[in-house]
Amino acid sequence: MINFGVIGTGKIVEQFLAAAALVEDFSFTAIYSRTENSAKAFAEKHGAKEYYTNLEEMAKSKSIDAVYIASPNALHCEQTILFLNNKKHVLCEKALASNSREVKKMIEVAKKNQVFLMEAMKTTVTPNFTSIRENLYKIGKIRSYVGNYCQYSSRYDQYKEGIIQNAFKPELSNGAIMDIGVYCIEPMVQLFGKPNTIKATGVMLESGVDGSGSISFGYKDMEAIVIYSKITHSFCSSEIKGEKGSIIIGNMNNFNDVKIHYRSGDVEDISIKQNKELMIYEIEEFIKSLKAREMESKVNSHEVSIKTMEIIDEARSQIGVVYPADQK
Repeated sequence: MINFGVIGTGKIVEQFLAAAALVEDFSFTAIYSRTENSAKAFAEKHGAKEYYTNLEEMAKSKSIDAVYIASPNALHCEQTILFLNNKKHVLCEKALASNSREVKKMIEVAKKNQVFLMEAMKTTVTPNFTSIRENLYKIGKIRSYVGNYCQYSSRYDQYKEGIIQNAFKPELSNGAIMDIGVYCIEPMVQLFGKPNTIKATGVMLESGVDGSGSISFGYKDMEAIVIYSKITHSFCSSEIKGEKGSIIIGNMNNFNDVKIHYRSGDVEDISIKQNKELMIYEIEEFIKSLKAREMESKVNSHEVSIKTMEIIDEARSQIGVVYPADQK
C-alpha cells in the first residue's frame, strides 16, 4: 500500500478520492486543511487516520509515503519542495507551478532527494489518449492541431457581481490559460513536442488574469491553434488534421469520444471505454511508476511539464498576465 496525504478539501479532492477508492494500492492516510474543523470533518468523512493544520508536521509524518497536492497554483512549488525535502513522493495538480522557473526548481529538488514527482494531468494518461498516439499514423502526415476547450465558469457569475473567487486571482497564479488552456497545450506537447513559434492573444479581466485566449503555434511541417476560455462556452470538438484524415476529439477534458474521419468519408471509432472516475489513471500511473522505482513518469514526464510551462510563460508574457510569483 502507498499511504497518501492530501492537501486540500475542495471538489477536485472529492473527485480524486472517489477515483482513489478504486485503486487497491492506495491508502488515504492524512488530510491537510487550514482550519482544524475542516480537516477533522474531512478526515472523519473519508476515513483518514490523521489530519493536520500544519504542513511541516504533516511532511514529517512517518505514516505518509506520498502526497497529492490540490492547493492553488501559487502554493504548488513551496508545498511540493517541503514534502520532497522530507522524502515524500509528490503528485501535484496541474498546472504544476506558477512558471517554468518554479517547475525546474521542483524537479531539481526531487532529483536531489531521489523521490518521485509527477504532474497530475489526468487526460494524457487516459486509455483514449494512448489510443490517439497509437492510431495517429492512420491519418498520414500531420498538418494541423486544433485544441478547443472553453468552459463557462460558474465563478464568473460571482465575478461579475464583484465577488472574486480564487479562479480569477493573479496572486494565486490562476486564470484561463492555467486552468483551462493547459488541457489543450500539454497534449499537444506530448504528441508533437515544443513549437518553434508562439503567438498569443487574450481577453484580460480587471482582476489581472485572462478570461479567455487563443494561441497560434508554428512547427516545421504543421501548425497548431489552441482556444480556451472561462468566460464563454464552446460546443466544438478538437481536431488533429492529417493528409489522409482527421482525428476528432469530443472533449479535451476527458477524451471520452475519439473518432477518425477519413477523406473517403469512412469513420472509425477508436474510443476505449474509460472509467467514469477519470482521475484513476493518473493515480495508477503514479503508483505503477513509483513501484517500478522510476524517478519520473514516462508519460507525464518532467520534460513535458517544463516545456508546457515554458509555453504558458511565453503566452502569458504576450497577453500581459503577470503573477506575483513571477517577481520572486
